[in-house]
Amino acid sequence: MTNKIVTLAGDGIGPEIMAAGLEVLKAVAEKIGFDYEIDAQPFGGAGIDATGHPLPGETLEAAKAADAILLAAIGSPKYDTCPIRPEQGLLSLRKELGLYANIRPVKIFDAIKHLSPLKTDRLEDIDFVVVRELTGGIYFGEHILETDRARDHNDYTSEEIRRIMVEAFELAKTRRKKVTSIDKQNVLATSKLWRKVAEEVAKDYPDVILENQLVDSAAMLMITNPAQFDVIVTENLFGDILSDEASVLPGTLGVMPSASHSATAPSLYEPIHGSAPDIAGKGIANPMSMILSVAMMLRESFDEKTGAEMIERAIEKTLAQGILTKDMGGATTTDEMTAVIIGNLE
Repeated sequence: MTNKIVTLAGDGIGPEIMAAGLEVLKAVAEKIGFDYEIDAQPFGGAGIDATGHPLPGETLEAAKAADAILLAAIGSPKYDTCPIRPEQGLLSLRKELGLYANIRPVKIFDAIKHLSPLKTDRLEDIDFVVVRELTGGIYFGEHILETDRARDHNDYTSEEIRRIMVEAFELAKTRRKKVTSIDKQNVLATSKLWRKVAEEVAKDYPDVILENQLVDSAAMLMITNPAQFDVIVTENLFGDILSDEASVLPGTLGVMPSASHSATAPSLYEPIHGSAPDIAGKGIANPMSMILSVAMMLRESFDEKTGAEMIERAIEKTLAQGILTKDMGGATTTDEMTAVIIGNLE
């Protein structure tokens, strides 16, 4: 069976790192016998240029019909004054596909521990996943802006919370069997409901430990003792902030992939970093986050664990060889790093 993958290269360095990811995918596919076809679609600023909208109708229909979606990056100062910004296209895509569960693994590669702002002893045994609720909360509530006052509505239903909790607990079953649920229940009504549902869901998973943490203390612990976490689950706003905080632990955004899952639609895989328009076209972008997103896609959408592990081992070997792009203190180009990774596939 041929698997259909829709690619959204987007803006800035997006086309460069997407090309790198697809080169690695092609090399791995030949080794494991993975049959696929690519459907490239405009999205973000590229969608605005093509149709006047960041999420063109044809792009949305293609995404709905795909088996998986790869997104590189969107956004550019060029679109700052547009009525609809590229980022609105991403919010619309998440809502249209019901991509409610954002998964961000955080793991530190030994070869680049020196890049982290944390002391080396605090980097030992870091291996956790942030599970962020992605289609509810304050980002999708009503926003009211007046001359002298403003209001943002933060709404959650018990069902929205329950489904993201189940996602987190199911993931924890395959890992170290600990879920840390993060809220602000001492102040917020939505967080009181969040904690109530978390404790209800925990009863269905007696082998998984549930730990409740307030968001402020969790932010502190992520820096002082990050190795204590296994699976973190939290709401949309807190998840946005905490997953970005977690991204500094490896010392570069260039090695951080992510996945967004739906109950019924195809999953979307993307690097967590932005479009970096200041280095676009210079051939120096780090392609590893995109390539690791390809690995996540192979594992989670197509159950191709062998191919995913092959890519991850190749990344680790490449870093151990001292092959580093500019963001990691090296001088390797995007194309050169991609070629080395492909050479290390085994």
